Amino acid sequence: MLRLAVLTPAVLGLELARGLLERAGAPLIWPILLGATLCLVAIGWSPQALGLERSRLGLRLLGGLALGAVLLLPAAVRWQGAPVLPVPLAAAAIVISIGEEVAFRGALYAALHAVGGAPAAIVGSAVIFALGHVLTHPPSYLFAVLAAGLLLAGWRWACRDLVGPVVGHTLADLAL
Repeated sequence: MLRLAVLTPAVLGLELARGLLERAGAPLIWPILLGATLCLVAIGWSPQALGLERSRLGLRLLGGLALGAVLLLPAAVRWQGAPVLPVPLAAAAIVISIGEEVAFRGALYAALHAVGGAPAAIVGSAVIFALGHVLTHPPSYLFAVLAAGLLLAGWRWACRDLVGPVVGHTLADLAL
């Protein structure tokens, strides 16, 4: 319970700070550093507890591609071509999406699961994920963020895997 009480405000605070920096037009390095810092909340967790085992890695990567496709379906319906993402923005998207997954579906999910089981971990991590995006997404998009969080946390629970959500989230952020 103590771990959860420390992790939740730390993860949410880092995510909101990253959003404030983006809104303020801070140099891109600062949101990237905060995104990478999200990975630090996983210190002390075993790879197994985080869903980062090496077994069946090919299937985990394939699952991530499938998750990415599902996350991109709404955008694909209205897609009319997209500009190529500049390298600095692509690097930021990669680092931030990995940091978010390690924090929200890795450490925070594991702490919520230890306290309240799978339902608390799935719903709790998705709600906190959506709350963390209130500064970076318009209010009308927050339901989609919540739905994405539920999908990724559902995969984390059903497959005991974080690799798929990392790949899916990264692909979605690179494409959107």
